[in-house]
Amino acid sequence: MPPFLNPGWDGAETGPRWLSFFSIPCLLSAGTWCYDSQDPKCGPTHWKEMTPACGGPAQSPINIDLHLVQRDPSLGPFILQGYNSAPPGPWTLENDGHTVLLHIDGGPQSHLEIRGAGLPLPAYHALQLHFHWGGPGQAGSEHSLDGQRRAMEMHVVHMNTRYQSMGEARGHPDGFAVLAVLLAEQDADNANFSALVSSLKNVSERGVSMNLASTFPLASLLPGASGLSRYYRYSGSLTTPGCEPAVIWTVFEDAVPIGRAQVARFQTVLQAGLPGSRPAPLSENFRPQQPLGGRRVSASPGASIRAAASVPAPTLARVHAALLGLGLSLGLWQRP
Repeated sequence: MPPFLNPGWDGAETGPRWLSFFSIPCLLSAGTWCYDSQDPKCGPTHWKEMTPACGGPAQSPINIDLHLVQRDPSLGPFILQGYNSAPPGPWTLENDGHTVLLHIDGGPQSHLEIRGAGLPLPAYHALQLHFHWGGPGQAGSEHSLDGQRRAMEMHVVHMNTRYQSMGEARGHPDGFAVLAVLLAEQDADNANFSALVSSLKNVSERGVSMNLASTFPLASLLPGASGLSRYYRYSGSLTTPGCEPAVIWTVFEDAVPIGRAQVARFQTVLQAGLPGSRPAPLSENFRPQQPLGGRRVSASPGASIRAAASVPAPTLARVHAALLGLGLSLGLWQRP
């Protein structure tokens, strides 16, 4: 998911580069983090050694078990401001060595916000979106529905407008709202991703960024109008160090299609590597799923849920008969 926070950053906004709060340079040395595909010595199992929150509760991502979700009528439709038109830019595409980010906060002229859908008031301001993917032929989404993962996952990251900086927001459980969109691989390209995918060749190396020639409606990357009403909601964390439990997650049920060739283009982006080494393509840049613990996952009124599995009556009868053979009764047996 999101999010990389530089442990040495004090939260002050010092210009456009503060939008890279979800990335820190990874030189694969002591005190830095990475994915196992980059170097197991600084992979997810070691993140808690650098950032204790990564080993704490309420972590993300998770598997969403549709037998356990609970319907919540308060999870109404989203109100998307500025999502249906191409907003003022510039937008900057960046390879930070861990993912590809599109910085979509154009400053005071940008009015990309979300509200409604059970989110705390007043609103959440869009900052950036980024992607997670697997290796060739492998699933790469961070979240899953009933254990089913997809080829990629896109996170659209928003900050609560109540807070003045990311440093402040990361200290509150409602600091960020992230829209998680599962991307399902298909044969044909999805034209809505063309502007992004065609620019990947210009950010093929870590640390390189470029301004997109033009912006586009962000709604074109999300599920359709009906799909926006089918989603799951839970409280969790950033999915990269520092793993602060400061995120209200929305995981859409409907996956958005993306072309097989487009997925392959993401897999050609180069990752951070050891100094002096030959850079390798970035793959499997997703965090392993985390325990749900005692958290509740809610479903919007339009989202799918499954009835909890029940034990068939014949099975209960056989169990009861077996217990009676032992001199026990399902209804009467009690511990001494």
